[in-house]
Amino acid sequence: MPAPHFDYLAPTTIDEAVAALVKGGKDARVMAGGTDLMVKIRHRALFPKQIISLKKIDGLDAITFDEKSGLTIGATALLADVASDPMIREHYPTVAEAAESTANVQVRNMGTVVGNLCNASPSADNAPTLIALGATVNITGPSGTRSMPLDEFFSGPGMTALKDGEIVTSVFVPTPPAGTGTAYISVSQRGQLDCSAIGLGAKVTMDGNRCTDARIVVGACAPVPLRTKDAEKMLIGQELTDDVIRNAAQKASEETSPIDDVRATAAYRYKVTTVITIRALTDARKMAQRKQ
Repeated sequence: MPAPHFDYLAPTTIDEAVAALVKGGKDARVMAGGTDLMVKIRHRALFPKQIISLKKIDGLDAITFDEKSGLTIGATALLADVASDPMIREHYPTVAEAAESTANVQVRNMGTVVGNLCNASPSADNAPTLIALGATVNITGPSGTRSMPLDEFFSGPGMTALKDGEIVTSVFVPTPPAGTGTAYISVSQRGQLDCSAIGLGAKVTMDGNRCTDARIVVGACAPVPLRTKDAEKMLIGQELTDDVIRNAAQKASEETSPIDDVRATAAYRYKVTTVITIRALTDARKMAQRKQ
């Protein structure tokens, strides 16, 4: 079945893209890689009259890192480039792992991290780790630029906090403190050929054996990627023993609100969330101990 007809615009500056989006209104859609957008159009889930591509905007594909401030991933930086970038693999290995876990080679060679976030799927592979690391999104719109924490960006399945005419230009990840370890684990029926039935990002910062900060973010088990804040509180200030990790993992599972769908049942998600939270926190603890 052929895709519906639409006009294709390729602005060369972000200001031109914002102006085109404002002019197009609800009939316009922004495209970074297009791996999610074009599928929806072909399946007739969306009927945009205009597609505004960001590909020709100079600099939006940049990946930059500064040891003092952190990592910036531009809106058109490919998943494959994020997964293979040596700076990311050294300083943010879990960000690279999450990008490499997204879909398959063909999708990673076209899709982008920012596009994956803006699609706002609760199962987005890149969201849990980035939220765990305290990432923010940089946004440009008719009123200028602004930034917001990534964990406030999602408002529901397929919905974000973007206002009319706004475009995410990059995602910023601060430099983790010394003694910080991270982990990302995803579970799906067919590996990378399928969306995650559950995805989980964890971060712990340790001083000796004591946890000074922690984040646990679960994907595909709530309407948005979910921080399990009660479970996090059970870790902070504690010695990260196996018992403490197991109790926090159980609490993390209890904080989720999964549903039955084609990928997994709610009961399965509750049980497996506990299991992979234990694994992720254990892996993050090992990394944190190495980095002290």
